[in-house]
Amino acid sequence: MADTRARRIAKFIEPLRVEPGATVDLAGDFDPRYKGSLKKRDGVGLLSTGVSLLAEYQARLAAQDTYGVLLCLQALDAGGKDGTIRHVMSGVNPQGVRVSSFKVPSTEELDHDYLWRYAQRLPSRGEIAIFNRSHYEEVLVVRVHDEVLRRQKLPERPKGAGIWERRYREINNWERYLTDNGFKVVKVFLNLSKEEQRTRFLKRIDLPEKNWKFSAADVRERRHWDEYQKAFSEMLSATSTEHAPWYVVPADRKWFARICAAAVLAHTLMEIDPQYPTLGEQALRDLLTARGELEAEAPDGAPADPNAARRRTKDARRP
Repeated sequence: MADTRARRIAKFIEPLRVEPGATVDLAGDFDPRYKGSLKKRDGVGLLSTGVSLLAEYQARLAAQDTYGVLLCLQALDAGGKDGTIRHVMSGVNPQGVRVSSFKVPSTEELDHDYLWRYAQRLPSRGEIAIFNRSHYEEVLVVRVHDEVLRRQKLPERPKGAGIWERRYREINNWERYLTDNGFKVVKVFLNLSKEEQRTRFLKRIDLPEKNWKFSAADVRERRHWDEYQKAFSEMLSATSTEHAPWYVVPADRKWFARICAAAVLAHTLMEIDPQYPTLGEQALRDLLTARGELEAEAPDGAPADPNAARRRTKDARRP
């Protein structure tokens, strides 16, 4: 059953995967409105199935305590990162998930290398960490806005020609290091069209309950749309690797984007295939001893093991 589910999910997300070594033209290669043959009315059930899978495998990931998972979510403003996190992770144990958002770096963060602040928020073994925006901001917003790069206090030579190629290489090496040490890196880019972003911004202005989400800075940033498309295209081309591939999720339809994100994360967990620990002989003997002591404490007239009694009753009622 697990193998069947894994094959179906792998086939579903295959069109979203950026083939390592491919040269990406974001506008030409990926349609923000793509949804395959899926219909919205089927989406609720599929998302529910994906969330259930995530809950099942997250419990096993935590119990095994060997692997950690880092989910990197990238998108332009209004791309749906917050909603994706809220819906996709709705059924998992919140104790096993940590979400980090990265804003303008602090003075302390600027006194370290550009990956330092992201390393502080990596998952522990058995944990899923979500980066709402991630270390890829260092080759996106930093690239589009020269003034951000100047604030990073770099020596003159590293700021020269080739800085972005070096950063791609450094990020790839960092992710390879994490993967080799048991921390899987999952990278999802929510691909939003310019027209859909315009519509969502207007909705934030029109609806009072959404006004708080809007910032005039969002519209100013929109003026750099073409520069961001170029930066995203080059980032996807340079940093989609076998050990940490990128998935470009069509984001114009929120319901479809959430299904895709859940499928990509579920696929990663199913590839890890974490297992509940198996107890040794002494531990099993200790369990039997403890069972005997607990059963002996049952009050008069009460079943020695209420759980076993309930299971027997349930089995007897089955046709």
